[in-house]
Parts: sequence; C-alpha cells; structure tokens
Amino acid sequence: MKPEYKEKLDRFKADFLRRVSETKKTRWWRFGIVAALFFAWVIWLGTWWVGLFIILLFDVYITGYIPFTWWKNSKNKTVRSVMSWVDAIVYALILVYFVFNFIGQNYQIPSSSLEKTLLTGDYLWVNKMAYGPRVPMTPIHFPLVHNTLPFINTKSYLEWPELEYHRLKGYRNVETGDIVVFNFPAGDTVASKVPNPDYYTLVKQNGHEIVHSRKDIFGDIIYRPVDRRENYVKRCVGLPGERLKIVDGVIYINGKAQKQPNDVQFNYLVTVTSPITDSEWESLGVAVDDRKEQGYFQDSQIYAHVLPLTSSMLNSLRQNPKVINIERFQAMSDNLFPEQKSMAEGWDCENYGGEEGILIPKKGMTIKLNAETWDMYHRCIRNYERNFDACLKGNTVYINGKPADKYTFKMDYYFMMGDNRDNSLDSRFWGFVPEDHIVGTPMFVLISFDKDKSIFNGGIRWNRIFKDANPDY
Repeated sequence: MKPEYKEKLDRFKADFLRRVSETKKTRWWRFGIVAALFFAWVIWLGTWWVGLFIILLFDVYITGYIPFTWWKNSKNKTVRSVMSWVDAIVYALILVYFVFNFIGQNYQIPSSSLEKTLLTGDYLWVNKMAYGPRVPMTPIHFPLVHNTLPFINTKSYLEWPELEYHRLKGYRNVETGDIVVFNFPAGDTVASKVPNPDYYTLVKQNGHEIVHSRKDIFGDIIYRPVDRRENYVKRCVGLPGERLKIVDGVIYINGKAQKQPNDVQFNYLVTVTSPITDSEWESLGVAVDDRKEQGYFQDSQIYAHVLPLTSSMLNSLRQNPKVINIERFQAMSDNLFPEQKSMAEGWDCENYGGEEGILIPKKGMTIKLNAETWDMYHRCIRNYERNFDACLKGNTVYINGKPADKYTFKMDYYFMMGDNRDNSLDSRFWGFVPEDHIVGTPMFVLISFDKDKSIFNGGIRWNRIFKDANPDY
C-alpha cells in the first residue's frame, strides 16, 4: 500500500475510534434497540441485502459522518426551529410508513354492503400481520393517503419502481367467514370523474370509444397498481380450490350448506296501512339510505317499502300492527360473473353457480382451456397473472402467441360477498379476488360516526368503539 493511502487509512481509523469512544451510552442503547428491531424486520422480510442498511443506522446513531443534524449547529435560530419540526415530521412519516405497510392501518366503511355486521361510518383497525403484510409494490408513496393527494388531486405515489408481489409470513391464512379488506380487483383502470360504477361496467354501458373520448364526462382513464387500487371490505365465503354455489340465498361449498352470518340481510317488500315514521325506522335499525318507499296505492291506501332486514329485524317488524304483508323481494341481477355463463343459465343473486358450482382457482391448479373456461378465468389469466396478450380465437386460447389447451394458476383466489346480500356489489358481479390484492382483516372498530345525525345528537356511536369487527367468527 502506498504511504499516502496508508496515512489516510490510519487517520480514518483514528477518527472512527474517537467517534465510537465519545458516543454516549444512551446512544448505544438506542442503537441496540433499533438494530435489534431492524434485524428482526430483515429476517421477516427475507431479503438479506437490506441488512446492509445497518451501516447507515450505525452512522446515524454512533459515528455521525453524514450530517443529518447539521441544523443543530446553525447560528440562525429560525433555521434551528424550522428544521427541528422538519426532523420530527420526517421521523413520524417514516414510522407511519412502516406501521401502515407492515403492521396495520385504519380503514373507513364507505357503504352498507356489510350491514349490520359493520356499519357505514365505522373506522376500523385493519390487521396486516394476520395473513402476512405485502411488501409495498409501489414503495415510493405518501403514507397518510391511499392513492390521491387531497386538494391538488394528483397521484400520491410513483409508479416506478414497481416491485414484484411478495407477502411476508403471517400467523394464519384467510379462513371461511373472515371479513377481509382487499384492493378492488376491477379497480386497475379508473375513469377519474366517474368512479362508480367501475370502468369495465362503464365500457359495457357506453362503449370503449365513448368512455375514452368523452373526457368532459368520464375524465382521464387512469391505470392503478395493485396496492393503490381502492380498498373494499367483504366476507370471504369461498377459499382456493373450493366449489361454490348459492341456492335460495344459502351458500354451498363443495355441496355442503354453510351457516349464515348472524346479521345477514335480505331485501323484503313490506306493505303497510300508513307510512312508517322516522322513530319506527330508527328503533328498527334501518339506515336513512335504506328507507325506500316503493309506492303508494291510493285505491287501497297501502304503502309499500323495499328494505334490507336481518332475521331479528324481520321478526320485530312483523309485530307492528300497521304491517299487512312481508315477502322476499329479489331485485334484477344484471352483469353477473361470468357474464356469458350466468346469462345462458339464468343465474341471479339468489341462485348462482349452476348445478356444480364455480371452481375457485388455487395456486398450482391446472384447468383445461376452452371458450367456457375462458369466460370464467380469462381475467385471472390475463390481468392478475399478467399474461396480457392472452386471448380467445374461436374455441382456442392463445398465450404468448401460441395455442394453449391448459393453464396452471400462479396464485390463490378467493370469493367475497357482503352480508347485505341484495345490496352488495361483490364477487357475484366482478369475480375472484387474487391473493396479491389481500390487505388484511379488521380487528376492531376505532370509532363510528352516523352520517345521518349531528355530532351532538347521536352522531358518534359510542357503543361501537373497540367493538369486535368480526363478531361471527
């Protein structure tokens, strides 16, 4: 080694040892705790090269070569004050980033699809560790919002780099009956001005050319990565490899009838001699949005309502002397999944899946490819498992430009439904939920707001705070 290089190395060693020896014990204790947590996370992550970042942590806590805290030595009081806030905010955002991505996150119930198990306005704590958290597929994103920055209405994430799907080890798998938060599978493409219905339904209703050309109506057409798609919450009713069908509203798995959730709801046509009052609606537990008057028949002076009821609500309503009749009301079921088979066999939300039921894809499961199976599984094969050029020509499926007579699935899939069965857009309409879309399972209600009431008049549902978010299982 040349003398000048040896001299520089000796100076560096001396400076390094000085910095280490001058470090306070409290800094060593803090570094030890952070290092232990960091290595535990690296082991869980299973990506060993990430462990090299311990060098950066060692410098932050011990040696201080990188001047992260340069502002503390500034003679300008304003600089020190402002940067102290910036420093605290950055640390907080980093902490939030790791907690929200690897431990859990809050989530708001936006619709009534799971009433009365979960209510519109419930804020849930979603456990991401149960099934194992996903390593972020869009790692560069602002941690406090999902996909859009408020006020400026722009993306809250960078599409590059986009990582491959990888899930860390959890302590259990998704089970039948679990309430699950997941990214909306049909939310890969979005019309910015018309979020509901989804893009694919808009195309069916209006045509591809109109949806893409009429920006004044539909806005920009946006693609979203998997983990930036809208969050949905439903109950898992079918697991990978199972056959599912619905007969008269009862779910059958592999030919066996399944227990209904305690608070499952169905729509009923209720006829009464006089209008149901607000106090009667409230005592019954029917939300304002569900208090729909179907009609008034002047000749007979009969009022008719269609409303979702649980079995207990149904029994309570039958005791009301103004009730004339209550009967099940089955709304029209359009655009059921898969479209061609459901239309050909006349499926509806009450009777779904045909005689054999639909087979839910499982990782490693191989199916024959033809026009019928393409109708059922083309979205899984093409969109979710990224065989984007796959297509059907005649009765032959082509993948990578070559005819394919079979396909082996790369992921597990699930079938999700809402407890408010006749008012839930779920897997009966848009199909299977891939495993890489699974976010986690809600543990408890953080707080709940009733949007139909003011804060000072029952707007906060105090009885729901810390309530179990999955009471049936």
